[in-house]
Amino acid sequence: MISSWRRRKASHRASKDQQRGENGDMEMELMIPNHFRCPISLDFMKDPVTLSTGITYDRESIEKWIESGNHTCPVTNQVFRSLEPIPNHTIRKMIQDWCVDNQSYGIERIPTPRIPVSSLEVSEILSKITTASKREDQIECLQLVAKIKALGKGSERDKRCIEANKAGSVLSAAFETFSRDKNNVAVLEEILSALTLLSPLDEEAKSYLGSNTSLHCMVCFLNGGDLSRKRFAVLALKEAVSYDDQHDDQHRIEALAKIDGGLEALVKLIKEPICPTATKASLMVIYHMVKNSSFPNETIIERFVELGLVSLLLEILVDTEKSICERALGVLDGICSSDEGREKAYNNALSMPVLVKKILRVSDLATEFSVSILWKLCKNEKAEEGGALLVEALQVGAFQKLLLLIQVGCAEKTKEKATDLLKLLNLHRDRLECIESMDFKDLKRPF
Repeated sequence: MISSWRRRKASHRASKDQQRGENGDMEMELMIPNHFRCPISLDFMKDPVTLSTGITYDRESIEKWIESGNHTCPVTNQVFRSLEPIPNHTIRKMIQDWCVDNQSYGIERIPTPRIPVSSLEVSEILSKITTASKREDQIECLQLVAKIKALGKGSERDKRCIEANKAGSVLSAAFETFSRDKNNVAVLEEILSALTLLSPLDEEAKSYLGSNTSLHCMVCFLNGGDLSRKRFAVLALKEAVSYDDQHDDQHRIEALAKIDGGLEALVKLIKEPICPTATKASLMVIYHMVKNSSFPNETIIERFVELGLVSLLLEILVDTEKSICERALGVLDGICSSDEGREKAYNNALSMPVLVKKILRVSDLATEFSVSILWKLCKNEKAEEGGALLVEALQVGAFQKLLLLIQVGCAEKTKEKATDLLKLLNLHRDRLECIESMDFKDLKRPF
């Protein structure tokens, strides 16, 4: 019996030694040759390129090194005579052959990398687009824009090359030119599609998109039936109104507000969403229209209120993702700067519960907007209301939330508003005990 147990143990040990030996052989066989590794990342090279110092790197790693402001070789520390990487086809073929030889171990052959786009190639295409748009040659321009779009989808490196050659400005200028004729729908849609890949745009590109003809064309797309055109148009519109120069920004906002169906189309994209990206873009356009501090937009805000935007935003805020929530609160904060906006918010049963719930629940930005809206509503409550809004805020736990906010810390302006609110709420605490419940089940929604 003992000898049988010893035989089994010896057999088990032998099999383990054999397995260990096989694994060791496998590891030795699959050891990646050092000259197949990038000296920067030490990873397997997928697109080996050689620079002027004669050292081969993986393209992605050496381009990041150069873009960081380094102009010396990481290995030799010599200054590069040229920053243009040259594909090392010999090493690449050796790597591919090695992958094929080791396919039995699960190694996949690296694909032959596509030749990256050059600055000269991009410049030539953009020059042809400018010429074609001046001739108003829709067919040629359509083909050239499609080519730029295809190049932009290739890689991040190609996209950066296209952006560096001012493609956004050229395409925006072409859009302005073709937008004068409503029959150029195909090329206009293709241009907007390409511009979405190049976002964010530079100021020159935004100036072309912010012209009256361009704005009219984008609003026309927003009011059309094609969903992809709506998406491209609202994304371009977001770029057009987010201008660094505040005076020009206000000029575009006023021009957009005067276009028939413009505001209605933006609200409809929120009410009947086609995709989250379009909803966010629409909210950002509206945000810029209602939150311009240097120029009061009372008339624009009144029109948004008449379109039912306050109720729509509060309904969205009950349950939505973080980024949409932040934008919706930002828009509501701007609307509540007006008497009409505050009046609508007063009369909506969701206002207090939703705003209090968002404090310390979504993000710092959402908290700041929520406190700001509460402060605007409570500070401007009419005397005849008798503090009903403050009592409602107490009911849904605003006092506890604001106390906690001050304790955990927040921005100075938010802290000041929270302190003001606590003082106002404290005057009414004896009228009603604060309750913890923040349920929506007993609320009557005015929809």
